[in-house]
Amino acid sequence: MAADELNPTDARTTLLAPLPDHQDVQTRWWQELWRRHTHITTPLRARGLPCDIEFGLSAYIVRVTLPDDSCLIISPPQDPPSDRRPGDPEGWIATREDPDDETLFEVVYDSLPSEGPGAGPRPEARHGGSAEPLIEAIDHRLTQLGLLPAPAPPHASPHPAPAQPTHRAKDTTGTPEHGTAYAHGDALRDLTDQLNAAESHTDAASLLHQILQPTDGLLAQLGEFFEAAGEKAKEAEEDDGFDLSYDLADAAAEIRHLGEVLHVAEDRMRSLTPLRPAPRAPCAPARAPSLPSAAPTAAPTSRRTR
Repeated sequence: MAADELNPTDARTTLLAPLPDHQDVQTRWWQELWRRHTHITTPLRARGLPCDIEFGLSAYIVRVTLPDDSCLIISPPQDPPSDRRPGDPEGWIATREDPDDETLFEVVYDSLPSEGPGAGPRPEARHGGSAEPLIEAIDHRLTQLGLLPAPAPPHASPHPAPAQPTHRAKDTTGTPEHGTAYAHGDALRDLTDQLNAAESHTDAASLLHQILQPTDGLLAQLGEFFEAAGEKAKEAEEDDGFDLSYDLADAAAEIRHLGEVLHVAEDRMRSLTPLRPAPRAPCAPARAPSLPSAAPTAAPTSRRTR
């Protein structure tokens, strides 16, 4: 996994903080953990904060390095551990700590389920495992402390309403099976049609969201598909099956890397100048029809519109 680099000369481009630099980054298990936490790490890296995935007491955590050498620990339930998959827990707790200063310990956010007979419900608990309020709370606190290296990328809404697919007219010249045989390709063509017909860059950004959302978008799911295809190829227990599985795993990694590179495309699209309709030619003023001359002396010259 290479560090994400975008054109620094573009004022609208947000540079991601670099990826961790250790040997685990090249392993498939770590890359899978990283992929499952991109909805947490990508927004923070877009704010200039380096992130890493580590194992805590009983579950994997996100460690965020802060400019004052303290760190944020973003953790799912640890005691007892969550029985849900990594990156999708019942709630999150974010604490600010300093390994060299034991007196520094601050709870920045806590949406873990309340436990115990006397434990009152915490206001943040209603958010559960949602990433958006977690990132907002971190933004707010780090801004107060002056520890946010870069501002949050501008956007109108982090979770635009999903675009509704349009019904494509059936191709009367094609085979009758075409309407169902390539339903997934048709769905993507519907998105392309909607993008071509978008009336604003905000609408276009919402369509990009369908492709680039880091956990449920098309690229993320396409990576899952190729990885599953690789595992299916291994089941043959043949040399060619293993070779094919490696090729499919490489394709999955490339697709996920593409999602990392393009993670700010949605915000960049939304920040563009609003689309303007093409200028229309002014309407010619209405005129009374002219009367033909009584006796034309020459044949009229043909006029061509160039």
